[in-house]
Amino acid sequence: QVQLVESGGGLVQPGGSLRLSCAASGSIFSINTMGWYRQALGKQRELVARISSGGTTNFADSVKGRFTISRDNAKNTVYLQMNSLKPEDTAVYYCNLKISPVSQSSRDYWGQGTQVTVSS
Repeated sequence: QVQLVESGGGLVQPGGSLRLSCAASGSIFSINTMGWYRQALGKQRELVARISSGGTTNFADSVKGRFTISRDNAKNTVYLQMNSLKPEDTAVYYCNLKISPVSQSSRDYWGQGTQVTVSS
């Protein structure tokens, strides 16, 4: 079985920073794309950032220049560094990993979600 555990959310003032982590564990053969999505209250889930196995990154226009995404393949972990946070960044953040478990087909796995609240 494969499990994802997120950490790092919380309450921060506008202009502050947070770092989210998502660690995968279990019978993992390989991990392709790793990404972060968010869902604000009453809105659809949207892509925030993703990173390919080769290190290519993509960001939503709303976070470009403020957020960075990185991965540690040895730890099966993806990070989202969020700087210059704004109230509109408030949402539940979910990691999404495309994982090939041992002896199984590749599929998407989702983290449990972590709340990020930006407020003074």
